[in-house]
Amino acid sequence: MHARAVAASTTALLGTAALLLPLSPARATDTGAPPVVIAHRGASAYAPENTLAAVDRAAALGIDWVENDVQRTKDGELVVLHDDSLQRTTDVEEVFPGRAPWKVKDFTAAEIARLDAGSWFDPAYTGTRVPTLEQFVDRVEQNRQKLLLEIKNPQLYPGIEQETLKLLGNEGWLDRRHLEGRLVVQSFSADSVRTVHALKPAVKTGFLGTPPVADLPAYAAFTDQINPSHGSLSAGYVTAVHALDGAHGKPLEVLTWTVNNAAAARRVAGFGVDGIITNTPDVVRDAVGG
Repeated sequence: MHARAVAASTTALLGTAALLLPLSPARATDTGAPPVVIAHRGASAYAPENTLAAVDRAAALGIDWVENDVQRTKDGELVVLHDDSLQRTTDVEEVFPGRAPWKVKDFTAAEIARLDAGSWFDPAYTGTRVPTLEQFVDRVEQNRQKLLLEIKNPQLYPGIEQETLKLLGNEGWLDRRHLEGRLVVQSFSADSVRTVHALKPAVKTGFLGTPPVADLPAYAAFTDQINPSHGSLSAGYVTAVHALDGAHGKPLEVLTWTVNNAAAARRVAGFGVDGIITNTPDVVRDAVGG
C-alpha cells in the first residue's frame, strides 16, 4: 500500500447493510490485548514482498496475519503483486525488453511465471516467482495463517471482486471457520469494497484510507474496518471510528499501515488501533507486547 489521497462522494458511498453475522473476536481495545500484527506483503523487510518466501518468513517469526495485493493477468489469472507494473520487483525488462511499460494486465500468467521476483531483493532469493493467488492462499492455509487481502487497482480489472471471491470459495476460504476470523478483503476503492460486501455479505471487509468523520456512517454500511496510514491517525479519529457499528453490527475496527519501527508502533497502539500492518512484524510485536 502506498499513501495517497482517497476521495469518494457521499452519494457514491450509500449502500445496503447486510445480514448481521458473527465476526472475529472482540477488538483489542475491548479486551486489553495488544493490537494484532499483520505482515505487510508478508514479512517484506526480510524476504521479497508478496512472495511465498515472505509468507513463510512471517510464519517463521510467529506472525499469524499476512497482507497481500491482488491483480489480474492478460488471460484472467489472479496474481499477487503490489504494483500494476512488473518492472520494480521482477526482471521483466531483461526477459521482455520490448514490452514497456510492463503492465501486469498486458502479460499472460505463463509469461509472468517465467520472471524472477526475488533477485532484486537479494541474490539469495534468485528464482523466486510471482505467486498466483491460488498458490498464495494455499501457502497461507498450509502455514495456518490468516489473510488480509487487498484488491489492487480494481478500476483496471472489471469484475475482479467476483473473480477473487470465486477463487477464495474454490480454495475453501469462504467457510465459517475462515469467515469468522481468518479473512478480510480490503481496497482503496470504496466501490470495490461495497461490491465485495454486496456479493458476499458474510465476508469481513476493510476500506483503506482516512475518510472524514462526517462520512464514516456511509462507509459503515458496507465495511467493517477503516484502515488509514499511520501518519494520518490521531486518538480522536480512532475513537470516532470505534463509536460506529460496521456492516456486521460490530464496532468498526482500525488497522493502520505501514508502521516499521518501535516508536511509531507504540504511538499508534496508544491511540487504540486494533491492528498494525508492518514490514517488520517482529519489531512491532515486540514493541506493543503482542
